[in-house]
Amino acid sequence: MLSGLSIFRGLARVLVCFCELFWDILLRNIRLYFVDLNVAKGLVGTMDCLQTITRHKGSLCGQFFLFTIWLSSFQDVAGSLTVNEYSHVASTSELANPPNTDLFEPIEISPAVFPHLPSPVESFPPMYPSFPATYEPVLTGKCPVNFSAISTILDKTASDCSQPLASLVGNVICCPQFSTLLHIFQGYYSTNSNKLVLQDGMANDCFSDIVSILASRGANSTIPKICSVKSSNLTGGSCPITDVSAFEKTVNTSKLLEACSIVDPLKECCRPVCRPAIMDAAVQISVTQSGMSDDKNIIGEADHVDVLNDCKGVVFSWLSRKLSSDAANAAFRILSACKVNKVCPLNFSQPTDVIKACRNIAAPSPSCCSSLNTYIAGIQKQMLITNKQAIICATMFGSMLRKGGVMTNIYELCDVDLKDFSLQAYGQQGCLLRSLPADMVFDNSSGFSFTCDLSDNIAAPWPSSTSISSMSLCAPEMSLPALPISQTSGSSGYLA
Repeated sequence: MLSGLSIFRGLARVLVCFCELFWDILLRNIRLYFVDLNVAKGLVGTMDCLQTITRHKGSLCGQFFLFTIWLSSFQDVAGSLTVNEYSHVASTSELANPPNTDLFEPIEISPAVFPHLPSPVESFPPMYPSFPATYEPVLTGKCPVNFSAISTILDKTASDCSQPLASLVGNVICCPQFSTLLHIFQGYYSTNSNKLVLQDGMANDCFSDIVSILASRGANSTIPKICSVKSSNLTGGSCPITDVSAFEKTVNTSKLLEACSIVDPLKECCRPVCRPAIMDAAVQISVTQSGMSDDKNIIGEADHVDVLNDCKGVVFSWLSRKLSSDAANAAFRILSACKVNKVCPLNFSQPTDVIKACRNIAAPSPSCCSSLNTYIAGIQKQMLITNKQAIICATMFGSMLRKGGVMTNIYELCDVDLKDFSLQAYGQQGCLLRSLPADMVFDNSSGFSFTCDLSDNIAAPWPSSTSISSMSLCAPEMSLPALPISQTSGSSGYLA
């Protein structure tokens, strides 16, 4: 009886111990689940369980039971670690798919982040960030050229002739690049043909495809009108020699290639090397006996200047055939820059009001400066120009004023700067482009942009006479002494 009672008391103590252990472990596991599923605190809970096992290691059954609960607790901690770890990293498929809930609505951007416009009906300024839409072009299917081979040049041209800015940078950036693209296209076409030009029908189809591809990549679809370029520019026009074999028999091609393979942007405009070589080649193929035999009256019927221009296009096509696309693009853009920087592209109306207000003044006059500023404000809406063009434009306008009787330097009296002759950014600051070739730059946040060369206030030059026929931006050749006389002498006449 005593032995049975002892056994009962022993079982009772075991049961009580078991119950205490059970509740203790249960409470500790509950605490583990409600501490933000943190790994470190979960491990603390796990260590507490191990300490419990140490305190109650008298019973084998109890130790086994504790081990079972501890194992399940450890799995929960590992699961917590996995959930937290992957909750911070999204897979590609997750990022590619839209959210499945209705919590994500379109983000509204306050109008305060955009430049303030004086009038709500006024259109955006020309410098306003824009992102032209792109799409797949619809081609004629009749142009036998793989356009993907010249995709890089197409992209560059589309960027330089972007839809909102093409007309504003047409003279300096867009049109020179578009003309370069056509030359490179002709050269690429001739690699699979003995012809350096295209026939009329094919020229129409290819020209149409080129414009369509550019428009599909964000370019202005009216580039041909802006740049006064037609499909006939691809045909060679009235040039008598248009095939490769005849060209290479007539022209000293090694001399031509040596002169134009690499064009120095700092020397070509004032001490040209490539341009004379191109002109010599054009003259040679324009007056050949073979050309005269095909049509004896070709020179007599067509203006000789037009024939030379057409033959220069053939020379450009041959150079494009021999040079890489990048080398040809760089060379042709430099040659174009030399050409455009010789002429002021702005249109000046007769400055009658300015002449009337400024004719007899010798000191600053509010009425004169007001009239001058009003006239220049109209000029500023035309286009972006380079620093060299600004010098020519300021001199040209000053000559018009001098012819009207304005002899005083009103540029100085009214604080007129070179940048005042170029397009104004948001109506606040002028921008002069570099005289060297430049390209538009696209950025995902700011849209298309370009680099202004002069940002400081450089005074506009007032002409010394009414004529600018003798004006040159190139320094005359001179013999330098063996030792410099002063540290300021010997400056270059080239304005970059």
